[in-house]
Amino acid sequence: MNKLYKNGLDAIFDIKDHSTIMLGGFGLCGIPENLISALVTKKTKGLTCISNNAGVDDFGIGLLLKTRQVKKMISSYVGENAEFEKQLLSGELEVELIPQGTLAERCRAAGAGIPGFYTPAGVGTEVAEGKEVKVFNGKKHLLELAFESDFAFVKAWKGDALGNLIYRGTARNFNPMMAAAGKITIVEVEELVPVGELDPNIIHTPSIYVDRIFKGENYEKRIEKITTQ
Repeated sequence: MNKLYKNGLDAIFDIKDHSTIMLGGFGLCGIPENLISALVTKKTKGLTCISNNAGVDDFGIGLLLKTRQVKKMISSYVGENAEFEKQLLSGELEVELIPQGTLAERCRAAGAGIPGFYTPAGVGTEVAEGKEVKVFNGKKHLLELAFESDFAFVKAWKGDALGNLIYRGTARNFNPMMAAAGKITIVEVEELVPVGELDPNIIHTPSIYVDRIFKGENYEKRIEKITTQ
């Protein structure tokens, strides 16, 4: 099976309107920049995006918000995106805010084939609304369900043609869990190496989880900076 694609636009050929997509990254670190740009070009609408955060106004998922391609955001933190705030307050954008640990575990559970789990995070808050509550050892826990996503967009440092991946530093973040969780996992890498070059002992995501892979380009690799008044 050939997993190699020329670029991001070729790799997302079958993504349709109203798809649910996981997007790796933490803040602006390790985000799938090329795949997001490809979505902007493709103009796919009505997307549900599962991501730790919603990017910033002119970068990352913020680009998709700017073009009104996102219907719903499922995130943990969205504090640095004015466009996000504007669409949320106007009722234009549906938002589900999730504790970060719960977000991570819902990704991991999906990849492990676990349909749901109980967690104390969110008990007694708006997070608990409409969810089953069960008591373990005298403490209330919420039932959280594993995510279901049509696609997972992942960014890795190195990869081979089979889809074996290595992440670099903190860019590892949500990427490995989402790679395992997507029904179709599409990966962009900074370096595409020949099969056999990667040491099997240091591979973070094995090829079994990867459906498509391509070499990305023109990475900005922005970092977030503290802004004060």
